[in-house]
Amino acid sequence: MTAPEPPALLTPVLLPPVLLTGARLVDGTGTAPREADVLITGSTITAVEPPGILPAHGAVEDLTGLTLAPGFIDAHSHADNAPLLTEDDTTKILQGVTTEVVGNCGFSLAPRSTAHAGTLGDFLRRLFPPTEFTWSNFQDLFARTDAAGYVTNHCPLVGHGSLRIAATGTSDRPADDTALHAMRAALEEGMSAGAFGLSSGLGYPPAMFASTRELAAVAEVLGGDGLYATHLRDEGAHLQDSIDEALRIGQVAGRTQLSHLKAAGRDNWGAMAAALTRIARARHTGAEVLQDVYPYTASSTMLTALLPADFLGTDPDTLIARLSGKAGRAELRAELGGRDDWDDILVATTAGHQDEGRTLAELAAERATGPVDVLADLLVRERLRVAMIHFSMQDTDLRQALADEHTMIGSDGLPPGNGGKPHPRLHGTFPRVLGRYCRDLGLLSLPEAVRKMTSLPARAFRIPNRGLVAPGQVADLVAFDSATVRDVGGYRDPVHPPAGIRRVWLGGRLVVDRGRYLGGRNGRRLTPSH
Repeated sequence: MTAPEPPALLTPVLLPPVLLTGARLVDGTGTAPREADVLITGSTITAVEPPGILPAHGAVEDLTGLTLAPGFIDAHSHADNAPLLTEDDTTKILQGVTTEVVGNCGFSLAPRSTAHAGTLGDFLRRLFPPTEFTWSNFQDLFARTDAAGYVTNHCPLVGHGSLRIAATGTSDRPADDTALHAMRAALEEGMSAGAFGLSSGLGYPPAMFASTRELAAVAEVLGGDGLYATHLRDEGAHLQDSIDEALRIGQVAGRTQLSHLKAAGRDNWGAMAAALTRIARARHTGAEVLQDVYPYTASSTMLTALLPADFLGTDPDTLIARLSGKAGRAELRAELGGRDDWDDILVATTAGHQDEGRTLAELAAERATGPVDVLADLLVRERLRVAMIHFSMQDTDLRQALADEHTMIGSDGLPPGNGGKPHPRLHGTFPRVLGRYCRDLGLLSLPEAVRKMTSLPARAFRIPNRGLVAPGQVADLVAFDSATVRDVGGYRDPVHPPAGIRRVWLGGRLVVDRGRYLGGRNGRRLTPSH
């Protein structure tokens, strides 16, 4: 089931040795910073020694005043489409991220069946920019993205939501044996092609209609030693039960990754401590389970996530017709009219780029109508292609999750290429952890923050030869100013690169210099180590 690592996309160039000197080294292990010189030979770190020991046989890079660390690993990304974009996606590399785990929340760009080819495209367009699908399976998809090239390294997951659409469309019916067989076969194909595991997004259709039994049956393909990464079925009132479900499925798969762990909704604030206790108890009894978090108290996803479940088990045209009609609009008002958080829901991106950066409450007041009608009008006008930012968490819960030793960092940034006003986490997640939560608030020590961004996800996802600054590791590195590193963008003006990320190396090649991207697609698609 293990695929060989894809060949390098560029003609190999013998890079001269580079000696990095003067930096304070935070090596990814969580141990104290130390002064050290690092020798890069080709794409590999070949020596790490105290200052002055290593001779300079090639170029010397003086990093005095900077901190040197392994390149950051984004444990939860949605940049699956980045290789297919004409422009290079620099949102992560400028943060010091050199590797991204993609295919999260059940959303992957494959498989695509003949019976439901249009359905997958319609569904993914709610999240991804329009994409021309020319593939049907993961092998073909990976051939396409390998040929296009990667700005960062990619570690793809197989999305259960995409598996289910290929097998049954957007139906809310239980998967029968034929559908289960199709999903299992497609997962096997994806793993053979080099995927790192299975993801699910149980808050979204059609995955929300899947039973625990269905998910466990699909996860059996992973053979008890695979990875199951999940956007939980409920991150609010039923958070604890949803964690239990994830652990049951993860036990079948082998290992569990709880995606963007949070306690969402004011009524559920304060629930993080109990959630972490529950996870720790499972870990104590032998479960392999970790979690990722982004350092913001607002989430972001497609606006259709606000719709009741009974609206979602259908095709886009039927849903739009229902949202347009008097009866459907009345049903929607009846189900959502009791919400009081419309001022906490910000329109991030629309297909036509109207109303971006405005809350649903602001739009309702401006148009002298109800927020439910604004919601429906937006979805109809944009044919469901609207992303939102939802202010639904409290900082106390976030800090508890961030501080847990088993938490890694994931941006959960939405796919690049949609424009608009995306959640600032797309540009600022990793510098925000280092700036706000490490330096300014002292919640994390610098070595612990770096460990959560490097060796912890490398181990959890079995990413080969990355996550540490040590001889034999690939020379994916970042040098940053720990005194000035920070995120810059805000929710209404998010598209700004961070401050303080000075240099980034990818496979021994300098790709960011003084905060400026040097161009070229020097990343690659990785395959898991076993």
